[in-house]
Amino acid sequence: VQLQASGGGSVQSGGSLRLSCAASRITFSAYVMAWYRQAPGKQRELVASITTGSSTDYADSAKGRFTISRDNTKNTVSLRMNSLEPEDTAVYYCNARLVVGLGQSYDYWGQGTQVTVSS
Repeated sequence: VQLQASGGGSVQSGGSLRLSCAASRITFSAYVMAWYRQAPGKQRELVASITTGSSTDYADSAKGRFTISRDNTKNTVSLRMNSLEPEDTAVYYCNARLVVGLGQSYDYWGQGTQVTVSS
């Protein structure tokens, strides 16, 4: 499984970015996809997820500002981030999860892409 994240960068507060993650060597449509982030000195946290049926879920901090989407024909998942704030500064990671049974899953991670928001 390979997950290649891209689209990070530096923006000013209020700006927008679009992250993309290209997956290979997996049956993409079978995976729950998600974006996590980790800020310096903090634990990794879930930002947004999208199920195999394209149902979405967001962290409270992301609701109304971020949109996750997937394209099963291109094996990609994207995160559109609007109204960015300095608190959004973190390394963002793409995650692919294959649920194989009750409470059982396999997780794969991309390499991370840095997002820096300046005030």
